[in-house]
Amino acid sequence: MPIYDTVLEAVGGTPLIRLHRVGGPERARVLVKLEALNPGGSIKDRIGLALIRAAEQSGRLKPGGTVVEATAGNTGVGLAMAAAVLGYQCIFVVPDKMSPDKIRLLRAYGARVEIVPDVPRDDPQNYQQVARRLADSVPGAAYMGQFEQTANPDAHYRTTGPEIWEATHGQVGAVVAGAGTGGTISGIGRYLKDQNPGVEVIGADPVGSIFTGPVAPFLIEGMGEDYYPDTLDADLVDRWEACSDEEAFAMARQLARHEGILVGGSSGAIVAVALKAARDWEKPGWIVAMLPDTGRNYLANIFREDS
Repeated sequence: MPIYDTVLEAVGGTPLIRLHRVGGPERARVLVKLEALNPGGSIKDRIGLALIRAAEQSGRLKPGGTVVEATAGNTGVGLAMAAAVLGYQCIFVVPDKMSPDKIRLLRAYGARVEIVPDVPRDDPQNYQQVARRLADSVPGAAYMGQFEQTANPDAHYRTTGPEIWEATHGQVGAVVAGAGTGGTISGIGRYLKDQNPGVEVIGADPVGSIFTGPVAPFLIEGMGEDYYPDTLDADLVDRWEACSDEEAFAMARQLARHEGILVGGSSGAIVAVALKAARDWEKPGWIVAMLPDTGRNYLANIFREDS
């Protein structure tokens, strides 16, 4: 085992795992990538340092400044880890539908957290708009812009995509991922299609998100949107498949109880979509399902004792 200089060097290199008990025989075609094993507990650890470096290089973020971001929680953790190592302060703005566990986690890293209503993007109280105003009003602050900065998908093109390709020895038939910013599915999808244009990119989407529409409220965190972010290259997505809150949360609980894999609701949705795709799968190669984060972020809602 290597000795790392900082915790940031421990990001990435997450395993692919076979499924054994959820679903039916189709599970034999599916591998899950367990991003919960990143030090901050999610796939968003991969973009935290990349977003800060992009802000530094553009001159928006100066030494001793403040990192500001609109986040569902996980990008905030990735940024907070990097900020702690590099000596920055953090302010995060989160919608009020987010798990209280995530909010406590952000504060544990020393971040200031502002909670706002979960309202559409054109509302002045939308979390992205509030975060932008904070960045403009706080001296030395810079908005990270995970929904706009190419550093987001580029991080997955450089790390997550190659990890999948190398671990499967190029035997990838499809990848299933969610889209919040769209950085994950775009970066991975672009890399895999550059290696083999026949790889199918499948977007798992909450019922109520714009990618499968019509737009309506939903509870799944960290994926689904009411607009198309700049960091999403929708042309890379071969098809979108909708998944309800109920189906996603039920699958997350099944993964914990039958596979020993404790993950969040977005992971449940992605696995549910991957298993459906696998039932009629006739192409060669694995179906790789991305599991974005740990279930420890959702003990207060998805994993309540009465759930």
